[in-house]
Amino acid sequence: MWRVARIAILTASDKGAAGDREDASGDLAERRCREGGHDVVARAIVADDREAIAAKLREWADAELADWVITTGGTGLTERDVTPEATRDVAERDVPGVPVALWLEGLKKTPFAVLSRGIAVQRRKTVIVNLPGSPKAVAEGMDVLLPLFPHGTRLIAGPMEHVTPADSGRE
Repeated sequence: MWRVARIAILTASDKGAAGDREDASGDLAERRCREGGHDVVARAIVADDREAIAAKLREWADAELADWVITTGGTGLTERDVTPEATRDVAERDVPGVPVALWLEGLKKTPFAVLSRGIAVQRRKTVIVNLPGSPKAVAEGMDVLLPLFPHGTRLIAGPMEHVTPADSGRE
């Protein structure tokens, strides 16, 4: 059974928050989610500030606004890249397979994919996934995430009847 996911998109960008740069990565993530049949229920841009990022993630997850929050930006190696730390600050549980899948897919395109420090966690009934800030990396990340949304969203929703391999997409 296919399920529509509620997605929120948070962009971490000093220039975007100041209005000096268009949010091309957030726009791309939103477009891909909508094309995939999912609902984008919230969008925001915050500066590369650990507390600001964590506050928005906490707000959305605690309100159970979205099943998935996709972050863009702030996953690199510079001093201002703090999105994974902010995400860790709000985490209740890790979802370690998601960043592994993102890295493996990224490695098909560039060896630099492994330099992304993005993580995936769960807070309450929301999965939070960090993507890099470049539109190219977001497009590649969405290729990995879109197939996960329906089944992941069913799992997030709570107790289910027994899921057969055919139901879950696994063989």
